[in-house]
Amino acid sequence: MILHELISYDVLRLTWWALLGVLLVGFALTDGFDLGTGALLPFVARSDIERRTAINTIGPVWEGNQVWLILGGGAIFAAWPQLYAVSFSGFYLAMFAILFALILRPVAFKFRSKREEPAWRSRWDWALFVGGFVPALIFGVAMGNVLQGVPFRIEKDMQIFYDGSFFGLLNPFALLCGLVSVAMLVMHGAAWLQLKTSGAVAERARRFGIVAALLTVALYAAAGVLLANFVTGYAITSHIDTAGASNPLLKSAVAQGGAWLANYTSHPTLWVVPALGLAGPVIAAICLAARCPLAALLAGGAGITGIVTSVGVSMFPFILPSSVDPSASLTVWDSSSSHLTLFIMLVSTVIFMPLVLAYTSWVFSVLRGKVDPDAIKDGKSHAY
Repeated sequence: MILHELISYDVLRLTWWALLGVLLVGFALTDGFDLGTGALLPFVARSDIERRTAINTIGPVWEGNQVWLILGGGAIFAAWPQLYAVSFSGFYLAMFAILFALILRPVAFKFRSKREEPAWRSRWDWALFVGGFVPALIFGVAMGNVLQGVPFRIEKDMQIFYDGSFFGLLNPFALLCGLVSVAMLVMHGAAWLQLKTSGAVAERARRFGIVAALLTVALYAAAGVLLANFVTGYAITSHIDTAGASNPLLKSAVAQGGAWLANYTSHPTLWVVPALGLAGPVIAAICLAARCPLAALLAGGAGITGIVTSVGVSMFPFILPSSVDPSASLTVWDSSSSHLTLFIMLVSTVIFMPLVLAYTSWVFSVLRGKVDPDAIKDGKSHAY
C-alpha cells in the first residue's frame, strides 16, 4: 500500500476542512486582539505616553500573530485551490483594502516615534486605527457574503467566472456581519489592554470592552435570526462521492430557505457552538466589569471561537456556495487538492504546527506582565 493511502481521501478532506477552521480561529484569537487594540487606540489613550503604553502591548507580538493569517491563506491555496481562485479573485478589491490596512500597521509602528511633533504622531495613531478597524470590518463582511452565496459560475471546461462587484459585497446582512466582527475584536482588544496596562488606559478599555461585548451578543443574535429566517441557504440534492474527483460540477444543489439550520436539526448537539458564541461575550462583559482581565480575555476568546466556528458548522459541507449556479458551489468533497497533496501537507502540519504553538507560548511567557509607562519614558526596555 502506498503510504498516503493509509488515510482515506474523504478523511483527509474533512481533516483539512477542520484545520482551515483552526487556522481562522487562531488568527481571530491572536491577531484579533491586535486589531481590537488598534481600533481602540484613539479612544482609550489620550496622552502620548498612554498611546505608547497601548502600542507597546501589541508591538512585540503583532508580527508573530499575523503568521496565522499567512498560514490560513497558504492552506487555502494548497488544500482548496478552487476556493483560493474564486475568493481571492472575486474579493480582490476587498483583499487589497485589507492588505493596505495591514501594511499601515508596521509602517506606523516604525515611523510614529521618529518625530516628536504631536501632529505627526497623531497621524500615525489614526493609521493604526485604520489598520485595526478596516480588516476587522472587511473580514466580517466577507463572511456575511459567503453565507449568502457568492456570484460565481464554473463552465464545463472548469473556467471560473466571477459576476459580482465590490459594492455588491456591501449589502445589509454582510455589513451586519462586519459589525459583529468589529465588536467581538474590540471586546478582545479591550480585555487585552486591561490585562497588559494599568491606570486610565485600563479603565477606559474596561468600559469600552463591556459595551463591545454586549454589542457582540446583540449583533450576533440579530445575525442569527436573519440567517434563519431571511437569508437563503444551500442544500445538495444529489449523491456526492466523498472520495471522488474534485469536480464541483458532478453534483446538484439548490438555494433553499432555512438550509443553514439543517445541520443543527440533524445534530442538536451542534447548538453548543452558537451558544458558546453568545455566552462567551456575556461572561467576558461580567469579567471586565469585575476587573478580571485574564478571565475576560479567555471568555471573549471562547466566544470568538464559537462565532467563527458557527459559520463553518452551519455551512458544512459547503465552503463557498454560488448564488448564480448553486450546483457549481464548492464543497469539502469536491474542491480539494489531490489525495497525495493533502497527505503531504498533513504530515508537514503535524511536524511544524507544534513548533509554532511552542514558540508562540514561549513569546507570550517572556512578555507576560503589564507594560510600565515609567520604563517607556526611560526608553530602555520598550521599542515603541
